[in-house]
Amino acid sequence: MIKESEYKKRRDTLAKKLSNNSIAIVFSSEQTTRSNDTEYPYRQASNFYYLTGFKEDNAHLVFLKTKNKVKSIMFVQKRYQSIELWSGERLGVKRAKKRFLVDEVYVSDDFKTKIKEFMAGKKHLYSDLNPKDKRVKKLLKLSRNFKTHQNISEIIQKMRLFKSSAEIELIKEAINITTKAHHRVMSSDKVDKNELELQAMIEYEFKKNGAYSDAYTSIVACGNSANTLHYIENNKSLVEGELILIDAGCEYNYYASDITRTIPVNGKYTDSQRELYNLVLETQEKIINMIKPNVKRTSLQKRAEKLLTKGMIKLGILKGDYKKLIKKQEHKKYYPHGIGHWMGIDVHDPAPYKDDKEQEIPLQKGMVLTIEPGLYIDKDDKSVPKKYRGIGIRIEDDILVTKDGYENLSKSIAKTIEEIEDIYLKS
Repeated sequence: MIKESEYKKRRDTLAKKLSNNSIAIVFSSEQTTRSNDTEYPYRQASNFYYLTGFKEDNAHLVFLKTKNKVKSIMFVQKRYQSIELWSGERLGVKRAKKRFLVDEVYVSDDFKTKIKEFMAGKKHLYSDLNPKDKRVKKLLKLSRNFKTHQNISEIIQKMRLFKSSAEIELIKEAINITTKAHHRVMSSDKVDKNELELQAMIEYEFKKNGAYSDAYTSIVACGNSANTLHYIENNKSLVEGELILIDAGCEYNYYASDITRTIPVNGKYTDSQRELYNLVLETQEKIINMIKPNVKRTSLQKRAEKLLTKGMIKLGILKGDYKKLIKKQEHKKYYPHGIGHWMGIDVHDPAPYKDDKEQEIPLQKGMVLTIEPGLYIDKDDKSVPKKYRGIGIRIEDDILVTKDGYENLSKSIAKTIEEIEDIYLKS
């Protein structure tokens, strides 16, 4: 778990980045109506959680910075018996003062009045700039006298790029739970079942082991469905002889995992499936081995494209010189996405990929990213040898950049053909 002192350290770091004579405001998420008087399950705004560890809605974090001092202020929902009857117990101001290492705590009902008072005389405003957020719209009406109005999310997201040891431990636990889910599916009898049944198995393991939500909607795609990159219908029958692409990861205490494995319905890969699978796997392992500080993601991307293109030429999927094929983007037909993305509180952490000068940010110690090459060959693509048609394969792991290289945080999840087949045979 993350200690209150770490949240305070993050707030202190953020405060140092603010201009003198400024006010900064970070909002919690709002409840989202599903229909009439029912709501979607609540999840705290990632930036707000990163700075506070607080899971309740109707909360605000405010910084007031002068030349010599920074004051941190929390607003939390007042405890109303009528609200708690329906929605559960609230922390309230009294307990918030004991918990949060901030200078002042007020009830959220006072926010409108207090914020006008806090804004008086300030020259710089920091807040989320989301124009769809009605709270931001109200701030804009009050901000006419400010010299600048900057997006505080961009500052926080830069901070989130580097994970602390406590954050890494939470990610590791999310991956441990996700490991159990993937291994359960690998070992299960899948013939004549439905994709939805496997999704249910996965989500059962998540919840059973303390991860109460998935990090994203699970993809369970059998056969040609795997060639739809964000396939989430998960409603087709599992056909013997086909592969299932499973992209599923849980969220544990607000930290994500993101794992993809591609496994056979009947526990045994065919020769053509093996050829494609091993091409993707060998590519992934070579890319992972490149990871270390100061390496750029574009280098990983270009290397993956080169390896996959050369492999596809060998298999007869592409024809011609690999350099010319890459220049013409011919490989994009079968490998259309990036090599990976940042991961943390959000499965696609919104930390930047470029700095303020639009230069690519190289890998550094403490960053966590996914590595996920893939090949996707549609069943109707007659330019490809018939034996490969209708096969979609992606293999994805979560990688921590270390001082001298990397740590594959998800290395315990079966990945080679031999490991996956063995798990099925032993079940």
